[in-house]
Amino acid sequence: MTVESEIPARLEGKFKAIAICWFLGLGSLVSWNSMLTIGDYYTNLFTKYHPTRALTLVYQPFAIVTMAVLTYNESKINTRKRNLAGFIMFFASTLALLLLDLGTSGKGGIGPFLGICAIVACFGVADAHIEGGMVGDLSFMCPEFIQSYVAGLAAAGALTSALRLLTKAIFEKSHDGLRKGVILFLAICTFFEFLCIFLYAYFFPKLPIVKYFRSKAASEGSKTVSADLAAGGIQTKPDQIVEDATEHERLSTKQLFFQNVDYALDLVLIYVLTLSIFPGFLYENTGEHKLGAWYALVLIASYNVWDLVSRYIPLVDCLKLESRKWLMIVILSRFLLVPAFYFTAKYGDQGWMIMLTSFLGLTNGYLTVCVFTSAPKGYKGPEQNALGNILVLCLLVGIFVGVSLGWLWLIGKKDAF
Repeated sequence: MTVESEIPARLEGKFKAIAICWFLGLGSLVSWNSMLTIGDYYTNLFTKYHPTRALTLVYQPFAIVTMAVLTYNESKINTRKRNLAGFIMFFASTLALLLLDLGTSGKGGIGPFLGICAIVACFGVADAHIEGGMVGDLSFMCPEFIQSYVAGLAAAGALTSALRLLTKAIFEKSHDGLRKGVILFLAICTFFEFLCIFLYAYFFPKLPIVKYFRSKAASEGSKTVSADLAAGGIQTKPDQIVEDATEHERLSTKQLFFQNVDYALDLVLIYVLTLSIFPGFLYENTGEHKLGAWYALVLIASYNVWDLVSRYIPLVDCLKLESRKWLMIVILSRFLLVPAFYFTAKYGDQGWMIMLTSFLGLTNGYLTVCVFTSAPKGYKGPEQNALGNILVLCLLVGIFVGVSLGWLWLIGKKDAF
């Protein structure tokens, strides 16, 4: 049976695919966002180790190295196995985080902290598997799919913030309430990861529109989609996928990078700025305010909600920024937020800080979607897959640099180390 005979006359399942992409995006970051969102708990438990900064610094090297290896070998990797491995690792690691807290009875100390660091390193490896694999896979499908997936990434932050506020409110007055809220919160996140495994493994590959785009990518020379096509009921053979090797020659990873170096730099700069402020600065450098222990959580929630909302703005064509020149100008102008945050933390009240944090999230989400949906246009399926991996690698590099620079906020702060 040939690939072409399986292509449906009507591309059904688009809205189901959009919904599943959103949920898979949620699952791609819900575990890591759970770590960021319970920063108040870990800050209280491991005060000397600056966990909101240190854990992010542990996470990123593992994510970057894994992502670099996967990007280099992208054309040879089975995308289905890659993504399933990532979701399974996230599920197992989130469950391990929950069991570690139960096993140690919520005690601090260097031992439990090192255990958490090891789990966070697994989060980094899992993130590199999923984010690069999913963005690459969706890059040769509808732009709405990748937009929905990226919106799901932001939804992970918004949802974890909402759940954290809810669990904190429920257990606020009970004995050991902070820890009880965290345990319930981690249990819910573990369940989300479990659902993602089944959605990706059994539902997504069987949608007609998904089978069509993967078949099309295979006909253009992609070798990474064969397992996903088999899961969708389409069997392919090497001679059916590529009849004329010269006809399906693709640009190398190096050529794709240099053709899109501005997009790569865009993502690095977006996340250098964002992660130099979020979440470490918001937890440790905003001082005492009327909201007390709730203040940092409100700031994190404000960022996450606006980051989510802004990822839907580019769906309106007249509001989508596609000019490569103007994308760079707007992204560079965001660095004015650094002095804005510094002086607001020093002299402003909590209203101004919440507004600035919301604007940080708004611009982060909007610009991320603009880059990811604009960059793959004009390329063949295998090239779009490779470019998606390159862009995710650059995003992770930006996060790592941003987190590293975030430590500079501690200079001059008493008892910083």
